[in-house]
Amino acid sequence: MRKKKIPLRKCMITGARLPKGELLRIAYSKDGKLAIDPTGKAPGRGFYIIKDVAACQKAKKKNVLFSQLKIPEQEGFYDELIHFVEVNGVKKSNE
Repeated sequence: MRKKKIPLRKCMITGARLPKGELLRIAYSKDGKLAIDPTGKAPGRGFYIIKDVAACQKAKKKNVLFSQLKIPEQEGFYDELIHFVEVNGVKKSNE
């Protein structure tokens, strides 16, 4: 049997290459809005970030997402992102 290839994606905050399932997708729509996309199927250009509260707080401090996308900052997006990661963070290995 052939091994199934696991798709890797690069985290926009840390630069680490991880399996797609371990990252959180952020969708960037045509109207310039960012949205958290836990299903991975929302329309728009997608990019990935690690599901880590410390990394999200670092991104907020340095304004990583909006500066790399070259778009104006959305009020409260980082707070929403940090809250989402806290609630739906990384799953334990025994789950």
